[in-house]
Amino acid sequence: RKLLINGECLPFPGQPAQFDHNFKGPVKNRGCTDIICCILFLLVIIGYIVVGVLAWIYGDPRDILYARNSTGWFCGVGPNKDRPNLLYFDILKCATSVNVMASVLNGFQCPTTQVCVKECPSDFWAVKIESYLGEKPANVFNPNYCVPSLNLNNSNLVSYKRCLKESILVTLLGWRREQPTLGIINSFNAKDIATRIFADFASSWPWIILGLVIAMLVSLLFLLLLRFTAPVMVWVLIIGVLAAGAYGIWHCAWEYINYKQNSATITTIGFTTNFQSYLEVQETWLAFLIILCIVEGILLLTLIFLRTRILIAIALIQESSKAISYMMSTLLYPVVTFVLLVVCVAYWGATALYLATSGSPTYKVVALNSTMNDCSSIDGTKNCDPLNFTSSDYPNCPSASCIFINYNSTDTFRKNLQYLHIYNVVAFLWCVNFVIALGQCTLAGAFASYYWAFEKPSDIPMFPLFGGFIRSLRYHLGSLAFGALILTLVQIMRLILEYIDQKTRGSQNSCVRFILCCLKCCLWCLEKFIKFINRNAYIMIAIYGKNFCVSAKNAFQLLMRNVIRVVVLDKVTDLLLFFGKLMVVGGVGVLSFFFFSGRIKLPGSSFRSENLNYYWMPIITVALGSYLIAHGFFSVYNMCVDTLFLCFLEDLERNDGSAERPYFMSKGLMKILNKSNKIQKKQKAKD
Repeated sequence: RKLLINGECLPFPGQPAQFDHNFKGPVKNRGCTDIICCILFLLVIIGYIVVGVLAWIYGDPRDILYARNSTGWFCGVGPNKDRPNLLYFDILKCATSVNVMASVLNGFQCPTTQVCVKECPSDFWAVKIESYLGEKPANVFNPNYCVPSLNLNNSNLVSYKRCLKESILVTLLGWRREQPTLGIINSFNAKDIATRIFADFASSWPWIILGLVIAMLVSLLFLLLLRFTAPVMVWVLIIGVLAAGAYGIWHCAWEYINYKQNSATITTIGFTTNFQSYLEVQETWLAFLIILCIVEGILLLTLIFLRTRILIAIALIQESSKAISYMMSTLLYPVVTFVLLVVCVAYWGATALYLATSGSPTYKVVALNSTMNDCSSIDGTKNCDPLNFTSSDYPNCPSASCIFINYNSTDTFRKNLQYLHIYNVVAFLWCVNFVIALGQCTLAGAFASYYWAFEKPSDIPMFPLFGGFIRSLRYHLGSLAFGALILTLVQIMRLILEYIDQKTRGSQNSCVRFILCCLKCCLWCLEKFIKFINRNAYIMIAIYGKNFCVSAKNAFQLLMRNVIRVVVLDKVTDLLLFFGKLMVVGGVGVLSFFFFSGRIKLPGSSFRSENLNYYWMPIITVALGSYLIAHGFFSVYNMCVDTLFLCFLEDLERNDGSAERPYFMSKGLMKILNKSNKIQKKQKAKD
């Protein structure tokens, strides 16, 4: 723990924690920390609300959720409530139009008449107007497929040429069934599949919920059983890894002897894409044998020299299970975090949707059939109102229509819209990281209250989880926002780099791709490191009430003074939690597979797997839900282990087991470290 600098012996890294006789767990008398960042965060939240209000005022999400017909009305709402589909009279014009209006439309609107219809026609229909000159228009045309402004009682049949369905049809939901080239697309009808999936969920949702409840119970049972089975599970997993390595060594040696008579070598084979040919060479198995022997030797030496630290990790895992059993409410806190995250995501999505549709739409007069000589005067520069537009205003050009071009970008709000989108993303990331930080600090405060209770559970304060939540919000809003802001800045850098990569991918050479790949890797590592620092800083904030920078420094120095214990505990915990997630997701997933596929049938149940259209959808839902539930439970457990570990390290530095400075750790930990409290020895002697 000493570093020699310029002839002076200095502690490294940082000074060990000093004994404080007034310290009895999370500090109660504390003040607000990082006030400047707190004020900044609140201002950003207020600005975020203002942006949402402005987006709600100027935006109209119907432009994205619903289609517009040629008159500017929405399909599926208002006057067209019973007409949710959009019918294009000539869909080929959307792809093959090469008239002068192609540059004006800029891809926003297809230059053909569009009407809202109740359902898509499934037949091809065309007439020659000359054959029906004596008929009334109402007897020739179907009013459901005509422009609403047309009056079919008019006697002039020629004026209704635009009502004719000439090259039908493509709609929002499918293609015409009769055309063989489009029949393949129709076979994958999204609406039909969605309807079937919804029907499957409607019939199987009680069993899906039952599967999720089973996943919750299994996760809870696994965490509670770690209190008693952690040593067995850890050593079984460690021995299993060593046994797998030993088998690999034996197999490589056997293959090496087996190919001893083979004269082929790596040099004679050279480079080939057939990997099997390399496995028939003796040198390959020799290389595998050497590598596995080195790895196995490192694992054995690590196990021998770090066995005490492995025992400490096991004891802390057992203590974490014990802490959770005393504070079962902590397992419900991920629900609070999940709800807050849903609110953040919903607000961000709604704001982005309204911002994307903000501004007044611009309509211009366009000639849908520019080949007519009488339409040459229409150049797409004249504005129009689609609700009041009639083709009679242009008697020489029957194909004139009022078409949506784009959104008005001349007002101040639309000019700064891109900056509002950026603000929406930055504020969203900051809020999400803050919600996660709040959850970590709250749980850390609760578990620290457990550790620093000398007599457990009698000395544990009432409602420790609620107390940790109130302290985090009342005193450390700024510190949590500060840590979340640092992480947000790193994530923004990653987004910018990803954006640059996407925009320049077509013009990149190998050197540029290599540099971008290295930058992505560095930023990913930096984000992981920031998350590690933030997590431990929040624990120190929950215990001592210091600001973010001081807490991060103290936590980092404390961990660096015990870096070997940190690595061992982290890997052992990750191994156990990975095994737990594998057991929960795999077990519940396999059970749901046998049930929803019909291999397991419950007596007296009305559910039949034969009635499901896609039995794999409930299976995927149960597996995904089981993973989220297990992740929520195990994240609480992981936070408990980290908190108790930091408290344990502080306990070792602050106390010495004397009557004045007794240890707060469990008897199991003291036994592993060959330590004890003298006050306990005196009490046993008296007894």
